[in-house]
Amino acid sequence: MIPQRTTDGRAVRLPVLAAAERLLDDLALAYAEDREAVGRLLTLHAAHVVRLDHAVVSEDMPDHVRAMRAAEADRSREALLAECPTATGLDPLLDADQAVTLAGRLTRLAADIRHRTTPEGTPLQ
Repeated sequence: MIPQRTTDGRAVRLPVLAAAERLLDDLALAYAEDREAVGRLLTLHAAHVVRLDHAVVSEDMPDHVRAMRAAEADRSREALLAECPTATGLDPLLDADQAVTLAGRLTRLAADIRHRTTPEGTPLQ
């Protein structure tokens, strides 16, 4: 993941859309290969997400129920991700050198933006 400056030059972007596109492609291919199994997984995950959303917004929901519903959603999400081979590369682990390199790139881009814009984010003249 290489940080980039936005086209207007006011912010730094960490491009994750390409990874999401690959994930959606994998999910579509998995669904095309086995509509019944992947469809059941999608339906189950949707139900878990709805139950979790309800638990999160419900004022009288006990914390242990929220935790259980979050775990259900996590399990069904992991089952879906298992159908997507590119999912393993979506959450990269950086060694110390890679982390320092990424931090350096982010710092350089942010410093350049800060020196070229006002505190409100408008370009300096």
